[in-house]
Amino acid sequence: MSRRIRRNHQPAFKAKVTLAALKGDFTTAELAKKFEVHPNQISQWKTQLLEKAPGVFDEKWRETVPPVDVKTLHAKIWQLTLENDFLEGALGKAGLLSAKP
Repeated sequence: MSRRIRRNHQPAFKAKVTLAALKGDFTTAELAKKFEVHPNQISQWKTQLLEKAPGVFDEKWRETVPPVDVKTLHAKIWQLTLENDFLEGALGKAGLLSAKP
């Protein structure tokens, strides 16, 4: 008997199967056959969904992107520009920088 190749299911597929399992219209075995996944996998996805579902409604749980400090980024860009200009001049004087086309 040959082994199946390990498959990575997309989140949308997992959600579709799990929601079908939660509806209860079909047994786990029927869903497993229909979607070609192991019944234990459906049970695991169902458990994961039920554990994480309360977090959907919790504002603190959601990932927040830290605000970007534009002034700091501009200062860093300015510093790097100065360093590049200095190094370009120094290497040009030393004859280590090839002429630009």
